[in-house]
Amino acid sequence: MRVITVSAICFERADGAVLTVRKRGTSAWMLPGGKPEPGETAAECAVREVREELGVEIALERIEPMGDFETRAANEAGFALRASVFRTRDAIEPRAQAEIEAVRWIVPAIGVEDEAEAPLNREHVFPLLLAELAAAER
Repeated sequence: MRVITVSAICFERADGAVLTVRKRGTSAWMLPGGKPEPGETAAECAVREVREELGVEIALERIEPMGDFETRAANEAGFALRASVFRTRDAIEPRAQAEIEAVRWIVPAIGVEDEAEAPLNREHVFPLLLAELAAAER
C-alpha cells in the first residue's frame, strides 16, 4: 500500500473543541495541514500549511508534538496515511482559503462518532484528547 506523509496542527479551543477543515471536492473533515516540501521539517510544514489554508500565522515555538500516527487516508482510496500531528491552544480566527472549502469546530466526544471525520481524527486524535480529559477529571 502506498503511503501519504502529512503534517497537521490540532487547534484546541478553551472549550475543548478542535478545528477541522474540509477540502474542496471532498467529504471528510480533517485537521489542517498537508504534505511537506523538500527539505521542510514536519513542524515547518504544518505551520506553512495552516498559513496557506487558513490565513493563520503561528510561530514554530507555539506548537508542540502530539504524536506520529498511521491510519488510512481519508480522501485517497488505497493509501495509508502517516501523520505528524502538533497541537496548540493559541486562539485563532481561521479563514477558509486555497483548497479549503469549509472550517468547523467540533468537540472530540462528538467527532469521535462522526463518520464524516477523517480516520486520523476518529481513531487517534479524538481518543487521545478524550483520554487526557478523563485523566484530568480524576
